[in-house]
Amino acid sequence: MATKKIQKLLVANRGEIALRVMRSAREMGIRTVAVYSEADRNAPFVRFADEAVCIGPAPSKESYLVIDKLVKVCTDLQVDAVHPGYGFLSENGAFATALEKAGVIFVGPSPRAMKVMGDKLAAKEAVKGHGVPLVPGTEGAVSGIDEAIKVAKTIKFPVLIKAAAGGGGKGMRVVEQESELKEGLERAISEAQNAFGDGSVFIEKYVAGPRHIEVQVMADTHGNTCYLFERECSVQRRHQKVVEEAPSAVLTPELRKRMGEAAVAVARSVDYVGAGTVEFLLDENGDFYFMEMNTRLQVEHPVTEMITGLDLVKLQIRVAEGEKLPFTQDDLTINGHAIEVRVYAEDPANNFLPDIGTLTTYRPPQGPGVRVDDGFEEGMTIPIHYDPMIAKLITHAATREEAISRMERAIDDYAISGVETTLGFCRFVMGHKSFRKGQYDTHFVRDHYRPELLEGTDQGEAEAAALVSALLHQEGQQRSVRMVQPAEAGLSAWKLKRR
Repeated sequence: MATKKIQKLLVANRGEIALRVMRSAREMGIRTVAVYSEADRNAPFVRFADEAVCIGPAPSKESYLVIDKLVKVCTDLQVDAVHPGYGFLSENGAFATALEKAGVIFVGPSPRAMKVMGDKLAAKEAVKGHGVPLVPGTEGAVSGIDEAIKVAKTIKFPVLIKAAAGGGGKGMRVVEQESELKEGLERAISEAQNAFGDGSVFIEKYVAGPRHIEVQVMADTHGNTCYLFERECSVQRRHQKVVEEAPSAVLTPELRKRMGEAAVAVARSVDYVGAGTVEFLLDENGDFYFMEMNTRLQVEHPVTEMITGLDLVKLQIRVAEGEKLPFTQDDLTINGHAIEVRVYAEDPANNFLPDIGTLTTYRPPQGPGVRVDDGFEEGMTIPIHYDPMIAKLITHAATREEAISRMERAIDDYAISGVETTLGFCRFVMGHKSFRKGQYDTHFVRDHYRPELLEGTDQGEAEAAALVSALLHQEGQQRSVRMVQPAEAGLSAWKLKRR
């Protein structure tokens, strides 16, 4: 248990999450250290840190994922603690262990908790005696097609094959009938082996029309664990989230309490410490089932911060220092509604494939209730080596309807050109009747989205976009030329296309 104040914090990550962690640390009077690859040499997070060290070439396996390099920086610069952000080594027990051996605090849970919750089968085994509802299915990895057929017939088709060590939709297959089971099993095993080095898969009953609800938990080293309410994350592409909101539009106070208490039970099953997220499936009947626990800060944590007024990074740091949580469950309340959209450099018209390029125009929106967590500036190139997320756009308001309207305005005000982005898709989501009514599930993209539903950019719009861009970039003439905004040219900012 850590009992000392952290004076210097190394952030073992990059981009927007590195900046986000450093800002909270600076407010706490903690000096920060950035580590960066050669591709990130000029990134804003590198300039923001008090100290910065290059740890290798652009590929993450030669830089951000090299544990020895990170530990050496900690030793050389006398770092007290490391915040891993999310992704990279954030859920790597070996990294946490190496830091502990070096006398450096890992701002996160124990290696044991990461190991158990990082394996879906081990996680199910850990929580099954704690009153946490589980999806019917195998208790361990399936041994082969014969066992798979037996299990599937018992729980009835459709079934879901899932990688034990997986995440992000990899190693996952929905099988509708027995004739498809052998091929689905083989593909899931192959994909799991390639992605995670572990081909173990298990089978669960496929929950039809599910909503993806996750509960934020926070636990200290003194036995206190609280849930900080839920986030709805059902708008996904390739099993990965694009739009999140808090609270969910469908949870009643009673259901919220039951899911929150189940999440706390999951955390306590592994003596969890710090910030974590317990993910559930909610079916059409209002029954919910444990899926997994993410043993780190989530990408979508800002919506929880907006509705609770809490800084999750500061809480993580204080818990790592050995402090007690400054609140009890009864102290926590929901204030308003928050929505987050992920701004990816992806082309929604081309199956959301990455669209790497240079941000020739980049101006994020502003105004009341608008938050942008980003790690890029105008003129920067989106690196091909990492996740193509440019930013997270968050809005907060007193009601869900106001938060949606504010998000629509913020998306319209977001000016990006040089790459295709998911902003147009997110604007489509905000305006869709199913989303506005809160009547949607994880099949939203499959059921409601087609590329042709997004407004295209014809030649006239392209010329207008070029005119807008030219006027906006004329330095020194702002006083004599009235600035033409995208709306005046007949298009929203998210319609500015790469030329």
